Amino acid sequence: MPLLPTDILIAGQWRRGAGEPLDTVDPATGRVLATVHSASAAEVAEAAEAAAQAVADPAWRDMLAHERARLLHRIAELTEEAAPELAAVQTADTGKTLTETRALALSAAGTFRYMAAALETAEDAVTPSRGPYVTMSVYEPIGVVGAINPWNSPVASDAQKIAPALAAGNAVLLKPAAWTPLVSLALGRLITRALDEFGLPTALLSVLPGSGRIVGDALVRHPLVARIGFTGGTETGRSIAAIAGEKLVPASLELGGKSPTIVRADADIEQALAGVLFGIFSSSGQSCIAGSRLFVAREIYDTFVGELVERVRKLRVGPGTDPATQVGPLVHHRHRGSVAAYVDLARSEGARVLCGGSAPQGERYQDGAYYLPTVLDGLANTSRTCQEEIFGPVLVALPYDDEDDLVRQANDSVYGLACGIWTRDLRAAWRIARRIEAGTVWINTYKQFSASTPFSGWKDSGLGTEKGRDAIRAYQRQKSLYWGTSDLPLPWAN
Repeated sequence: MPLLPTDILIAGQWRRGAGEPLDTVDPATGRVLATVHSASAAEVAEAAEAAAQAVADPAWRDMLAHERARLLHRIAELTEEAAPELAAVQTADTGKTLTETRALALSAAGTFRYMAAALETAEDAVTPSRGPYVTMSVYEPIGVVGAINPWNSPVASDAQKIAPALAAGNAVLLKPAAWTPLVSLALGRLITRALDEFGLPTALLSVLPGSGRIVGDALVRHPLVARIGFTGGTETGRSIAAIAGEKLVPASLELGGKSPTIVRADADIEQALAGVLFGIFSSSGQSCIAGSRLFVAREIYDTFVGELVERVRKLRVGPGTDPATQVGPLVHHRHRGSVAAYVDLARSEGARVLCGGSAPQGERYQDGAYYLPTVLDGLANTSRTCQEEIFGPVLVALPYDDEDDLVRQANDSVYGLACGIWTRDLRAAWRIARRIEAGTVWINTYKQFSASTPFSGWKDSGLGTEKGRDAIRAYQRQKSLYWGTSDLPLPWAN
């Protein structure tokens, strides 16, 4: 295990925060890993003011796009080199398996590398002239960006906001989740190192752990924060959108989900079983895009769900450091309590618990925040269990009769983040995918991501997009330039 960071990054300086102490806990053991002193509201203001000065520094302000791309490539290199250490820190802090956290660290490196390439090839435009002038459309930085991320996949989520924001020429104030600040601080050290190597102001990035009530609120409300990127719960997203509306600044919001995964009668059953298992139980279900509502064609429902339950019972639950583990602990004992309360709610709503439904027993599990992979059925899609995001290893299975019934139930949700479809009939896949109200639809696969492909949520699942070439433009302002080409004066005064 590498040395865990405890100082925080404020305006380019590593120091102990003046805010309340945060104990970060290993969810596999319940032991405190480190105590990080969070930022205070005054330190958020200090970071914002220093960030504004850094954006205006000629070394950064006048840096050409291909030079900023070199910086992003360097950050990618450092992140890739440090992937084993970043993975170890994130596994300790979140409980995720090392297999997953290594992939997340490499994904973060890939995001920086992709944004560097996108920046290198981004173009301004000469627009069609409609008079005696040449017209151009150019893009400029917004300034200081506030980025707020959740606890479930911090290093990858951090890169998805920091990389395009820096590519666009901004400074970033990053607030990681209070439960899992360590890997964000570790990534901050790598980015600070790269900024220093390039002779750039290190105040271009601050990493400010703390509660949403203090640090998040101070960050969002600060007058110098000109754009907000938030990933987290829907209600918090609504509050942030309201503040952004008052300030008249743009905000992107990647929020909750209750994603349907669909198994048609003609599906490749082996492929579908593996995909459904991965879609909900990888990351211990702690994923906004988890396939938590399973719709199975009625004619194969009993057979498919029966086989699924048998495979769920065989999933290996354990600490993320064990190479054999498939389902790690939940992030925190308080969160496990929330998941358990939802399963109790399901029972009260009439659910059958087909497997799981409790914490595992045994000395190995007694101090950790473990919860068994759980499959429920016997509920209507209108039940609270089927409508509310549980964010844990809990799957609800429901039968459907025909395509119209399927689409009606799948879309009967306030959320619209993702969907999975398992079928051999590509025409049916196309029809269903186009009718589903979600920002991402996977067909015969699930939870696959590409930095080059935009990601967005519909309805209560969000506002705006991340990833893709347009991610950089989302962190810039567009300006139009008119170049007069006539030697004659404007005619109105003649």
